Amino acid sequence: DCAILIIAGGTGEFEAGISKDGQTREHALLAFTLGVRQLIVAVNKMDTTKWSEDRFNEIVKETSNFIKKVGYNPKQVAFVPISGWHGDNMLEEST
Repeated sequence: DCAILIIAGGTGEFEAGISKDGQTREHALLAFTLGVRQLIVAVNKMDTTKWSEDRFNEIVKETSNFIKKVGYNPKQVAFVPISGWHGDNMLEEST
């Protein structure tokens, strides 16, 4: 089994999701508790950050710290920047 955790990359949205009572934390913990050991993290709305590599890396770092506490090995988790609105990196790799 594999779970895809979709995280909003927009300013304020990521912070709300990763906060103490945020849904990002809840969903990652729920997936692990249900026995899902493979995780892919899709960082959505990267178009709103103008595909900022710094923002993406910040999200990867913070999310990695949390999912490690849950029980996942961050080195085995794929992090993928996407834009659902434009379809970037969803079906085909974006340039």
